[in-house]
Amino acid sequence: MRTPSVSAFARTVRVVLGGLVVLAVVAPPPAAAQDESPARKWNLPYVPYEGQDGKDVVWVPTPEALVEKMLDIAEARPGETLVDLGSGDGRTVIAAARRGLDARGIEYNPDLVDYARKRAAEAGVGDRARFENADIFESDFSDAQVITLFLLPSLNERLRPEILKLKPGTRIVSNTFGMGDWPVDDMAEVGDDCSAWCTALLWVVPASVEGEWRVGDRVLKLDQKFQLVEGALGDRPISLGRVWGEDVTFVVDGVHYTGTVNGRTIEGTTSKGGSWSATRS
Repeated sequence: MRTPSVSAFARTVRVVLGGLVVLAVVAPPPAAAQDESPARKWNLPYVPYEGQDGKDVVWVPTPEALVEKMLDIAEARPGETLVDLGSGDGRTVIAAARRGLDARGIEYNPDLVDYARKRAAEAGVGDRARFENADIFESDFSDAQVITLFLLPSLNERLRPEILKLKPGTRIVSNTFGMGDWPVDDMAEVGDDCSAWCTALLWVVPASVEGEWRVGDRVLKLDQKFQLVEGALGDRPISLGRVWGEDVTFVVDGVHYTGTVNGRTIEGTTSKGGSWSATRS
């Protein structure tokens, strides 16, 4: 994966402001200069190295143990499509393909793309592991059920608007770095022997429930920020509102409501054993 490493930032400026370390990535050379790598220029075998320059960040591989943890927390299943944004040497795509997923990596560095394709062929998963030489910010990954990444928080936030447009239920897993003020839905750690890059963060793209809905003769008004929901059912406030993919839950006067969003309708049950439905106004 194409990733940042605080310890390996060969092209990073460190500035101390009020006790905080601010990291600023120096722009990489133009694409034309990147294309003339020593390996290509002299027709030498290409081997990537930790900390090498990239378009947006330097490259540092995700530890194999964390790759597996990321796939576990995403509950990646055979037959699903996984897209790795900044796929580097291909290890995440290859690991997903070994689990039976249709896995695709998007990588800007053509040398890394070639290297990853060779690794996938050697691993016997070349038919399920594909790699595109492209810019992640100009690529379509809307077919994915699972997206993996290891990028700086600022890059995650640049991707966030497109990620939130994906089909509800799409799982996003990041190595270590967050998505700004979008809270995580879950997280997992590699074992005690891990010394760096040990955390997998999970988000599930929520359905849009913002607005007014009719529930019988009452109005359900929902205010949504990412997966968190506030509002009221009639004149009664709701609490513990949350959206997980297409599923929505909230509590009104001690009664738990659960439902599934399907376009302009929500249908579900309550903790009292009854059913309920809502139609968008």
